[in-house]
Amino acid sequence: MPTTARATKQYEDDRVRVTRWDFEPGQSTGRHVHAYDYVVVPVTDGRTHVITPDGTVTVSDLMAGESYARPAGGEHEVVNAGTAPLAFVEIESK
Repeated sequence: MPTTARATKQYEDDRVRVTRWDFEPGQSTGRHVHAYDYVVVPVTDGRTHVITPDGTVTVSDLMAGESYARPAGGEHEVVNAGTAPLAFVEIESK
């Protein structure tokens, strides 16, 4: 699926990049590979489907303010699987 969610770069320098992602129900980040380690900070509660290249779907329930971190190299697509708008901030360590 192509990128249909809205990505808004909030800050970037030589060490970090901060992007806010806003999704309506059913919208997607599109398939991508993370070049950097990153932290996700949910702004809203919501449910996502994280889809890997082999088609595996992992359901994740996000809670506003409950952050999580992942290492570089992950390849996936994130889809808002809920019924309400979803937003999170992604902080990448360059």
